[in-house]
Amino acid sequence: MSPKPLPIDLDYLRQVLVELLEIPSPSGRTDHIQQYVGERLSALGISSTLTRRGALSACLPGPRQTGADRAIVVHTDTIGGMVKRLKENGRLELKPIGTHSARFAEGAHVRIFTDDLDRVITGQVLPLKASGHRYNDDVDLQGVGWEQVEVRLDEPVTDIAGLRTLGIDAGDFVALLPNPTITPSGYVKSRHLDDKAGVAAVLTAFKAMVDAGVTPAVTAHLLVTVTEEIGHGASHGLDPDVAEIVSVDAAVVAPGQQSREDAATLAMGDGVGPFDYHLTRNLAAIAREHGVDLVRDVFDYYRSDVAAAVEAGAHARVALLGFGVDATHGHERTHLDGLRQLTRLLCLYLQSDLVFPEWDAEPEGDLADFPSLAVQPASEEGPREGPIGLD
Repeated sequence: MSPKPLPIDLDYLRQVLVELLEIPSPSGRTDHIQQYVGERLSALGISSTLTRRGALSACLPGPRQTGADRAIVVHTDTIGGMVKRLKENGRLELKPIGTHSARFAEGAHVRIFTDDLDRVITGQVLPLKASGHRYNDDVDLQGVGWEQVEVRLDEPVTDIAGLRTLGIDAGDFVALLPNPTITPSGYVKSRHLDDKAGVAAVLTAFKAMVDAGVTPAVTAHLLVTVTEEIGHGASHGLDPDVAEIVSVDAAVVAPGQQSREDAATLAMGDGVGPFDYHLTRNLAAIAREHGVDLVRDVFDYYRSDVAAAVEAGAHARVALLGFGVDATHGHERTHLDGLRQLTRLLCLYLQSDLVFPEWDAEPEGDLADFPSLAVQPASEEGPREGPIGLD
């Protein structure tokens, strides 16, 4: 059966997105948000399991009981901070969690999570020279870096002893509050759209499949990771039968990039290298056939869940679909239209067969049987003696 467009519940997408954004989940402190995702899946009638390291796994069964499967991978962890040192002035020095600039942390409202689970302390990240009336032009001359900022607590504390009385110590997590806003024109402004907007899109796509009573062409696994921002990502938790892995993550909207906030993005390569030739072009063909607004892009300073999966030994084709985000890992913004296009494509992909259903059913096969000639033409007569292309 050929893929068909499915109704997309945009109200569900919006609600889930905002709820995800409101749950603090810096890498290393993600139990709450994984519980939320599990409950959302359970409401759809989809059971899930959790690995020791906190990755959540679920699946939509396909019609075949044998052969290869596919996986959609997203991550719920975000950038954030950790208390590095208690300062003599009663403020906190931060160590960043994940790769992000202190430039965009300045002014952020934060929550500090102590070991006392019943107590959450609020504060704000400020530059060391935060008073224009005190420092005048020196405010503009201060450098950018984590050693140039500190957390001011919303508590009457002026020294290390006061901080310890509050229960704060090195290693406590500091979450940057997202302040999500959806504008009347459809823009979504918030910290941590990477990758909570991706999680919302994937949950909405799975909901569309369930609501329509559509069985995926092959069993579709969902892996929700919790350490992508610190490089581990999908290094564990993947089913061994998975032949295709599609990561869903933020696409880079910036000068020199083709990604747009109102479109889905197909990444052809990133800072680790090219994505799978055959899978990427199959995704592009599906989008083209069904009128999905999709742009291709290549990212320089970028790494996703699939990089960790491949480095850990995943024997699968890998690709990355994204939603365009302006100012990634900063003051992020995307658009509901882009999330809708991404969700449409995910639904179509879940209904389509593997790129090479018979070949990819096994982890290896005879070279003569590889069906690449249909996609990446080579000489039908086989190789000649000497270097290819030379007489």
